[in-house]
Amino acid sequence: MIVYSANKLEFCNDVRLNLIDTKLYDLTLQKLGRRTPEAEVRSWKNSLQYMSNILSDAEIPNDSCVGIEFKIPGSSNRIDFIISGQDEERRDSAVIIELKQWSDAEITDKDAVVKVSFGNGIQEVTHPSYQAWSYVNHLLDYNSAVQEKQIRLIPCAYLHNCKESKNLTHDFYSTYIKKAPLFLQFDVEKLAKFIKRYVKYGDSKDILYTIDNGKIRPSKSLADQLSSMLQGNQEFTLIDDQKVVFETAIELAKKSSARNKNVLIVE
Repeated sequence: MIVYSANKLEFCNDVRLNLIDTKLYDLTLQKLGRRTPEAEVRSWKNSLQYMSNILSDAEIPNDSCVGIEFKIPGSSNRIDFIISGQDEERRDSAVIIELKQWSDAEITDKDAVVKVSFGNGIQEVTHPSYQAWSYVNHLLDYNSAVQEKQIRLIPCAYLHNCKESKNLTHDFYSTYIKKAPLFLQFDVEKLAKFIKRYVKYGDSKDILYTIDNGKIRPSKSLADQLSSMLQGNQEFTLIDDQKVVFETAIELAKKSSARNKNVLIVE
């Protein structure tokens, strides 16, 4: 379910008139039945101002479509920002953008995991590029409309408060940065250029509507997936907390021995 959707001009106008956070609050209450905490409302207002600046590029079509807060099927997780349209070859495309207000993060020795300081302390979370890429994989695996209509999904991450970061751009995370490019505060032109590669023409085919109304259906049979897993292949993409817990379990397994026993309890 997409909480907010509009064309580019409507979205930019909602931001310009300082209406975007109020509209998102009301729509979240109406569609998801939840009241949004004040901190999250502030983050909307902040992050979406930056996205409006990006979309002010005249070469991004006015009739491209914007989707905000898309609830991922079978999960409580949400995609921050989607812009849809058609690429140069008229293929239906949607750029998935993970927005972060972080100014930096710490490297860990866990695959795709970083440490970030929040108001309640330091937490381990997935790298923004991994997060965007995993959301796209999840949609490819479970959204019937994306599968049948062959909608092209392109992930990336935008950290508009991060001026530079040797940690977030470290080679340790390069596998996922290649899959979902990471853009920082001064990469405004780069991000606009990235979007224009996939959204050259507008969303005349209601791409966002098609994605939003796609039925939840696995793209592969369970039998095929199990067979492939037994051969050592990775068939499931873990998202957010799933990935952090999995990597924590792997780390503990490597550190554990007959003399150094560990227990990981997952609620």
